[in-house]
Amino acid sequence: MARPAKKTPEQWKKEILNAAQKLFISKGYEETSVSDIMDMVGGAKGMFYRCFQSKEEVMYTLGNQMFFEDNPFEAVKGRDDLNGLQKIRSLLALNQSNAERNQINMQAVPILKDPHILAAAVAENRRILTPLWLELLEEGKKDGSIKTEYTKELSELLPLINFWFMPSVFPATEEELYHKYHFVKEVFAYMGLPLYDDDAASFTEKCITDIAGTPCEHVSMPEKVDKMKGTPWGHTSMPENAGKMKEPPCGYTFMPEIADNDNVKGGDQL
Repeated sequence: MARPAKKTPEQWKKEILNAAQKLFISKGYEETSVSDIMDMVGGAKGMFYRCFQSKEEVMYTLGNQMFFEDNPFEAVKGRDDLNGLQKIRSLLALNQSNAERNQINMQAVPILKDPHILAAAVAENRRILTPLWLELLEEGKKDGSIKTEYTKELSELLPLINFWFMPSVFPATEEELYHKYHFVKEVFAYMGLPLYDDDAASFTEKCITDIAGTPCEHVSMPEKVDKMKGTPWGHTSMPENAGKMKEPPCGYTFMPEIADNDNVKGGDQL
């Protein structure tokens, strides 16, 4: 009888990510343990730690993977029927339509309470998203749909707005989050970047309600995050070269790939 073929490390990683995605969506990130993931995959916990350093790393790798597989910037880039402002509104709508990615991103919000992970996420957002925003802003300025002299500054500000809306980073009540939203809406409109139509406003208000209901205080974070890897206003990306790891209304947040954890396998529940 032939032995079953051994899986390669890449095959294990793919299966772990697929199982984690299903479990995070069905059970929630906090309620999913490493054991749950490996039970679904059909492997030992030791194999998990050969592929990933922690459950946080899986979350961030998954979030980035889902973004790059369905990148709204790329989707609107070649749309000759849209001007720059219309492309930006369209990419926000495309991002909002990806329910699974939005659910994964929402579950990443409390983890950003860790300052090391937050710093890495900010750096990765700047590295990846700022050039993408700048390209669309410059296009809008050139075609006249965006009337501003601050395309560079706006491209640097847009990837940071997400973090300002996160209660785990800037504590705020639901009422205060709504006030922030109206502030941002007015500021961008004044700067010549009227992002919100009725549909976008409705989605953002729902996001605010969801974020306000996301618990942040009980999240246990790794004690040591020495390295991190790790989206636009609506996704959060994490830095790519850091131990290994590859989120919020109206954008993306790239999350760190995660750090060295000598004694703590972040987020593991037995």
